[in-house]
Amino acid sequence: MSMVATGSNPAPASASPAAPIAQFFIPAAASLQERRPRTLKHGDTFAVFDHNGDVLFGPGSPEGLFHGDTRYLSHLYLTVNGKRPMLLSSTLRDDNATLRCDLTNPDLFDDKGKLTLGHDLIHLRRTRFLWNACCYERLTVRNYDERPQHVRIEIGFGADFADLFEVRGTVRARRGRHLPAITERDAILLSYIGLDNRKRSTRLSFDPQPDQLGSDHVVYDLLLAPHETRSLFIEIGCDRTATQRRGHRSFFFALRDARRALRASSSRAASIATSNGIFNEVARRSIADLYMLMTDKPEGPYPYAGIPWFSTVFGRDAILTALEMLWLDPQIARGVLGHLAVNQATEIDPASDAEPGKILHEVRAGEMAELGEVPFRRYYGSVDSTPLFVMLAGEYVRRTGDVATVSRLLPHIEAALAWIDEHGDRDGDGFVEYGRLTEEGLVNQAWKDSNDSVFHADGALAKGPIAIAEVQAYVYGAWQAAAEIFRLLDRPERAAGFLARAEGLRRAFDASFFDEELGTYVLALDADKQPCRVRSSNAGHALFTGIAYPERAVKVARTLMSAPSFSGWGIRTIPSTEARYNPMSYHNGSIWPHDNAMIASGLARYGYRTEAARIFEGLFAASTYIELRRLPELFCGFARRWAQGPTFYPVACSPQAWAAAAPLSLLQSCLGLDFDPNALQISFNEPQLPSFLDEVLLRHLSIGNGSADVAIRRSGRQVVVDVVERRGDVRVLTIV
Repeated sequence: MSMVATGSNPAPASASPAAPIAQFFIPAAASLQERRPRTLKHGDTFAVFDHNGDVLFGPGSPEGLFHGDTRYLSHLYLTVNGKRPMLLSSTLRDDNATLRCDLTNPDLFDDKGKLTLGHDLIHLRRTRFLWNACCYERLTVRNYDERPQHVRIEIGFGADFADLFEVRGTVRARRGRHLPAITERDAILLSYIGLDNRKRSTRLSFDPQPDQLGSDHVVYDLLLAPHETRSLFIEIGCDRTATQRRGHRSFFFALRDARRALRASSSRAASIATSNGIFNEVARRSIADLYMLMTDKPEGPYPYAGIPWFSTVFGRDAILTALEMLWLDPQIARGVLGHLAVNQATEIDPASDAEPGKILHEVRAGEMAELGEVPFRRYYGSVDSTPLFVMLAGEYVRRTGDVATVSRLLPHIEAALAWIDEHGDRDGDGFVEYGRLTEEGLVNQAWKDSNDSVFHADGALAKGPIAIAEVQAYVYGAWQAAAEIFRLLDRPERAAGFLARAEGLRRAFDASFFDEELGTYVLALDADKQPCRVRSSNAGHALFTGIAYPERAVKVARTLMSAPSFSGWGIRTIPSTEARYNPMSYHNGSIWPHDNAMIASGLARYGYRTEAARIFEGLFAASTYIELRRLPELFCGFARRWAQGPTFYPVACSPQAWAAAAPLSLLQSCLGLDFDPNALQISFNEPQLPSFLDEVLLRHLSIGNGSADVAIRRSGRQVVVDVVERRGDVRVLTIV
C-alpha cells in the first residue's frame, strides 16, 4: 500500500502541488477502532459512517461518502428535538447489502428543565445502502408513547469535496472553489469546481418534501399519533441529475437491484459450512466482504483493496486476493488478469514509475491525481505485481484448464516476462531490484512499502536499488508459471528454457540469500549487494512459491514458528529479536492476515500442515474478538495472552480484500485442496483439520463443467473425506 507506517515517521508539516509528500502519510489523528466505523461499497463509491449512521466532520475523520477518490459528503448529523439520539444497535446485514442503525430519543427537557419526553419512546431506524453512485436511506420514525408526540427531525449536511489524499492527511496550498448551493422544493445541489476544472456535485433529495430545507440542513416536523410510524426517504447522489430520481419508490427498486447483484456475484463461489458456528460467521463475513469489494470491470470482477484508504484498483492486492480465492471462484482471477493486462505499461514514464511490460500498482481518479500532486493517477511503483501477474496466469490455467484465456493474454505475459529481464534486473546479476525513478515515487516498492521497512541488522535503512527476498521467489514462480503456460501452448522449447531459468535462480537465491546463522533467508540485498541480515516474514514467501530447497524449508519453518516470530495470533512481519521491531508499527512487527495465509500455503507446500494449522488457529482466535468477525488489514504484534484479545492497529483498513480472503486460503492449505482440470479431479493431499473444526462441508467445488459437494470429517486421529454429491464426471481423491 502507498502509505507510511503510522508511529514510525513524523507527520509532514505541509505539502504543496509542487512538492508532494513522497510517502503519503496517513496520520493517526483518530483511531478507526475507536470510531467503530460502518462501511458500505458499490462500484467506485464507498461510505464510512459512525455507529449512529452519521458522518462526523473533523480533523482526521475518515468518515463520509466517497466517489472516484473524492469525498462527496463530509457531514451528516441527525437530531431528534435538538438532541442526538441514543444508539440501540448498529449492524450490517450478513451479505453487506444494507446498514441498519436503531436509535431512540434521550430524555428531553424544555427551557425550564421540565421533562417533555421520556427516553425510549421514539424509535428511529436508519436503513442505508449504496447503488450506482448514490446513497439511499429510509428513516422510519415510530412513536411508542400512548400520547401523540411532536417530533422534530433535523439533519445537518455538508460536502467538502476533499480529495482522498487530503482526507488521509496531505495539506494542499490551493484548492478549487465551492459554488453556491442550489435549493429546490425537495432537493439541494452542492457543487465544487476543482483545480482540474472538473465540476463535482452532490445532490441530496428528500421524500416527502421537508418542512424546511436550507443550504446545510433539512427539518421535518412530525406529529405522530400513538404507535404511528412515518418513513422519510433520502438520496445522496454523486454527480447525478434530477432525472435519475424516481421519488421514494427508487429506494425499493435500488434495494432490490443491489441485493440481486450481490447474490448473483457471490453465487459463483463454493460455499463453506463447518461444525464451528463462529467460524461459519467468519467465512460468511469473508465472502460478503470480498464480494462487496468486488467491482465489475469490462474484463470481469476486480476486488478493490480495502476501505477507507484503498478502495480502488491495486495490482498486487488484487493478484494476491485472486490467488487466495482461486479455489472457490476462479472468475475473479480471470477478471484481475484481464483488467491488469489492458492497463499494462507500454512506455517509460519516470513520473509514474512505468516501464514497458510493468503491471499496475495503483490507480486514482481524484483531483490531486489528475493534477499530478500525487503520482498515482496510473502508478506502476511496485516491483512484485509484474512477476505475480505471470504467477496468477499460470495458477489460473492450472486451476481451470482455460487455455483460451491465457492464450489471449500471451502478449501481456510475454511483455511482463520481458520486463523482468530488461528493467527488473537492473544490474544483470540475476535478481530483480527496485528503485523509484523520481523523488516523488515510493521509496520501498515491495508489499512492505513503508520507508523504514528494509534495514540492516543494526537498524540502518538499506539503500537502493534493493533486491528483496520475496520478489526473487515470485520471479521463480513466474518462470515456473511461464513454463507451464508454454507447455500447454505446445511450445516445449520455451517451456524448457523457463524451467532452466527457474532452477538457475533457485541456486543463486540459495547462495546469496540463505543465512545459516539466522536460520532463514535474509530480508534483502542492498545497492552494494550487502545482505540485510534480518529475520522476517518475507522468508515465508520463499516457501509459498517453492524456491526454497527442502533442507532450507525446515529451518525457515522453525524460525517462523519460533516465539520471537509467532505471537500466538500469527507470524509477525519482523520478530521481536530484530533492531526495528515495534509491535505497533505498520510493517516492523505487526501481524498481517494475508502474509500469514501466504506463509501457511508455503508451509503446506512443504508438508508442514501442522504449522499451517497453528497459524489458522491463531488468526481464527483473533477473529473471535473482532466485531463482525472481520479480520482487518493488520493488527499489532503483541504476544497472545490468556483470556485476552489481540491489540488493534489504529488505522487498519477494514474490510481489506486480501485479509478477508485469508481464512479461505488457510482452509485450503490445511485441507491440501487441489484441482486437476484435465483429469476432472479434486484432490485432498494429507488433509488436516485445525483444532477448532471437526467437520467441513464444501458445496459446489467446481472443476470443468462439473462440481462436487464434499464433507471432510475428523475420525479419531484421521481425517476422512466423503463425497456428498457429484455433478458431472468429477473424481474426488484423498492422498494420505
